[in-house]
Amino acid sequence: MERDVYGEALYDFHALGTLTEPLLLHSSYGDIEEMPIEVFFREEEDFPELEHIALALCDGHVLDVGAGVGSHALHLQHKGFVVDAIEQSAAACNIMAQRGVQRVVEGDFFKLENKQYDTLLFLMNGIGLAGTLEGFRSLLSHAKTLLRPNGQLLFDSSNIAYLYDEYKIKKPDHYLGEIRFQYAYKGHMGQPFAWLYIDQDELIKIAREENWVVQILFEDDNDQYLVRMEPRIPQEAEEQDAED
Repeated sequence: MERDVYGEALYDFHALGTLTEPLLLHSSYGDIEEMPIEVFFREEEDFPELEHIALALCDGHVLDVGAGVGSHALHLQHKGFVVDAIEQSAAACNIMAQRGVQRVVEGDFFKLENKQYDTLLFLMNGIGLAGTLEGFRSLLSHAKTLLRPNGQLLFDSSNIAYLYDEYKIKKPDHYLGEIRFQYAYKGHMGQPFAWLYIDQDELIKIAREENWVVQILFEDDNDQYLVRMEPRIPQEAEEQDAED
């Protein structure tokens, strides 16, 4: 069984209020950074503006994807929303339940089926779980099966091309925003995983090809941006093709 070092660190922080050793994140662009684990346990007043905007735009039955320990799900619950909080880490799911999240789903977003939502919410670059540009296309395809008519996708991402200049490393042959990460905690390494950061131009290109309407709603000073997307209805798609 794969070791969930991310979940172990979350559980230790939840139980103790601190970590005796840092949770480290190794990346394929050569950096090792310490993850500020308290960010996962933030209260509403600590959410950045981008997240406040996204949460204010949530509508109807919400699926919080990659919910972590439930900070966003709890906020939406308090606002009266019905929220399903899906997360792969069993430890994180246990913490969510202890913190009062009412509808915890332990599992993989890509395997979720026979459900219908008005809003699919991916915050803290949760869309990154797509892993690659092809994975992002698959995510959009799967999202259509989970969305009710007029449903929406809300997520943030960022352009990380600057990292390759900052760290003076060779750019990869694949898309720059396709990164490999690996958590390390207390001397144990977690399973490597793929993560995607997508720039606005690439996002708009793929969304158009996959028949989604895109709105860039907000950009902050750190190259992060907030997106709202909804599937283009067939008539709109035909009209768009005719214009092209």
